[in-house]
Amino acid sequence: MSCSPAAASRTIRRGRQRSLPTLQAATSIGRRRRAGNTGDGIRLGESVGGELRTDLSDPGAWAPVSLVPHRDGSVGHFPHLIERAKPGLIMVRSDGTRFANEANSYHDVMKALFAATPASAPAEAWAICDAKFLKRYGLGRVRPPPFPITPWIRNGYLKRGASIEALARACDISAEGLKATIGHYNRFAAHGEDPAFGRGDTPYNRVQGDTAHLPNPCVAPVDAGPFYAVKIVAGSLGTFAGLNTDEHARVLDAQERPIDGLYAVGNDMSSIMAGRYPSGGITLGPAMTFGYIAAHHAGGIPLKNNRSAAA
Repeated sequence: MSCSPAAASRTIRRGRQRSLPTLQAATSIGRRRRAGNTGDGIRLGESVGGELRTDLSDPGAWAPVSLVPHRDGSVGHFPHLIERAKPGLIMVRSDGTRFANEANSYHDVMKALFAATPASAPAEAWAICDAKFLKRYGLGRVRPPPFPITPWIRNGYLKRGASIEALARACDISAEGLKATIGHYNRFAAHGEDPAFGRGDTPYNRVQGDTAHLPNPCVAPVDAGPFYAVKIVAGSLGTFAGLNTDEHARVLDAQERPIDGLYAVGNDMSSIMAGRYPSGGITLGPAMTFGYIAAHHAGGIPLKNNRSAAA
């Protein structure tokens, strides 16, 4: 499978996709984990006439990512997939305001951030928690005790403030905005409620929360100093943009004719959900399914449950 930021970038540049405020700065987890994973499969398909779909809702599976400084001067990328739904964390923009239900899918959270970000500004945010949260769950790359947090404070990855105002200054966030946001959030969070975004209202939210925390496994006040924050930037876990294919996973040309002998699955294949993200595994599931279909078609073996073949 090819997890190519280049494919997503080309989708945007071709002009049929809504512009995103930070596409060029998007950090691909897939590419960083596999340095050679740069979309060669898609480029090879295009070189023989394959058509890259550009009519998708989104060209990539967006994700909140933090930049992790390493001792050798390099920078790693950490995807924030788990702790966002835990009780006692919120995400805010530089004005100190929340912009999304943090317990929603990583793709939906980033789409909300894109929508809240002016076109001329980078889509960035801060994940904020208190000492109780950090001690129980950690934050991003920072692990809970007994692992030390001092190295992360020293290298700047983890910001700390004795008060909300001090944390805001450390992060260059509006102190007035952050104080007002946390004050409003805490009033309702004390009763397990989040009227602003409905956090914890859905099974999807709750299953990723902390079931031991009642009445809402996703909501708790942010009120026990010191307070902590990690900067979030726009990232991706994969791409939805890919080669146009038919029901047999055959690659199609610009006239939607199958190219003989050429098949595409996984992230080289255009999203079967047209760039939407219904749940985890939305690239892995189709990759396995269409890999099976493509192998049968290429080998001339009918699928046992294919009604059209049986007819």
